[in-house]
Amino acid sequence: MILAGCGSAPAEQHNSTDVMFLQMSLEYIAQGDRVAEPSAQRAGDARVRVLTAELHEQWARESTQMRGWLGDWKQPVEADPDTGVHAGHGDLHSLRASDIAELTAAKGDDFDRTAVNMLLGHLHNVVQVARMEATGGRDPRAKALAEAMTATRQEQIRRLLTLQAAATMGS
Repeated sequence: MILAGCGSAPAEQHNSTDVMFLQMSLEYIAQGDRVAEPSAQRAGDARVRVLTAELHEQWARESTQMRGWLGDWKQPVEADPDTGVHAGHGDLHSLRASDIAELTAAKGDDFDRTAVNMLLGHLHNVVQVARMEATGGRDPRAKALAEAMTATRQEQIRRLLTLQAAATMGS
């Protein structure tokens, strides 16, 4: 009796786009937390505090899942910092130290406006990376996560835009 597939290794279900998506997403989570954590505590507007606490909790769950998959695939958690490696995957747009310094120095309504503006740009970048995964990834779990992240982040962006508009109008 011959066993079909005996001795053959299972086919890889992930590709370099899946790996890059998870690595870049983990970096974005770390950067986003540098805005979300202080905002959940310091924002004057309760809606900003609620949204940033929500982001922090969501990112904690997602990062655990992402780290697990990278570990299963025997891939590093951090993306290669060489920008040439990101060709075809998009560049890693990062929050700068000066951005975080600006947030740290901001007070009152300026703090809220700064946090909202930073998070809007940040979440936009996250959506772009998730879309890269949706179109170029292979792993069904990573693709499903990217689709869920896109939908969730777009809703969070809508909420932030509402907060931004209210701040502009003095509400």
